[in-house]
Amino acid sequence: MRYIYNNLIKMFAFEISGAGQDQRTLTFRRMTLQWTAVATFLYVEIGVLLILCLPFISAKRWQSVFRFRVWNALASFWNKAFLTMIIILIVLFLDAVREVRKYSGEQLNQNSKLQPNMFDHLHMKLFRSQRNLYISGFSLFLWLVMRRVIMLINQLASVTETGVALQTQAENANQVAKKYMEDCEELKKTLDEGKTGRKMEEGNAVLKKEVEKLTQELRTTDEALKKSQAEVKAVRRQAEGLTQEYERLLQEHHVLQNLHQGDEGDKKSQ
Repeated sequence: MRYIYNNLIKMFAFEISGAGQDQRTLTFRRMTLQWTAVATFLYVEIGVLLILCLPFISAKRWQSVFRFRVWNALASFWNKAFLTMIIILIVLFLDAVREVRKYSGEQLNQNSKLQPNMFDHLHMKLFRSQRNLYISGFSLFLWLVMRRVIMLINQLASVTETGVALQTQAENANQVAKKYMEDCEELKKTLDEGKTGRKMEEGNAVLKKEVEKLTQELRTTDEALKKSQAEVKAVRRQAEGLTQEYERLLQEHHVLQNLHQGDEGDKKSQ
């Protein structure tokens, strides 16, 4: 531990000295570019998550956006890029953890009084390492959260489409069920009407039999009437014949009577 402390003191003294000014500037510039890229990535993640959480954009629209041809072309590289970014962020996070542990040692805090300039320099290093730790940690966390949010949006859109399809099927099923119920009611009515029709048919059959019976009786009566009319006509004819015969006989009687009276008058005159 003493050896590590001495090496750190030498390194910081070399960086502070004028001889190592260019090398220190180059080292800080590289780290600044590196962590600036990570911070920019973190800001991009925050912006994307805020856009994904906008309430007026539905999951169906996001799914339609995710189905663009550009994303389909990049789909084969998405998993590789995701894993690569996770590995990079994990490495940066572990490096930041190492830096924090290195610059937050108790021994350095106790022996920092040996060189007054080293105290502020160590705290600056500790602040930067903690900042890098937070940036890399939140970048890694939000990267995983963003992937999960995208997956949940796709699942929500799929579930919504499935729900709409199931609702449509349920409505169609209800309509079909209503139609079947109406058909069943119509069949029941038809059966009831059929039963009523059978009763009516039976009544009609009885009525037909009665009508046939009455028709037969009417025919018999008609025949009897015709026979009676024929007999009446015959009787009328006989009566007319008798009347004519009676008139003829009456005329003959009058003639004979007149003749008899004439004979009697002739006899008296003689």
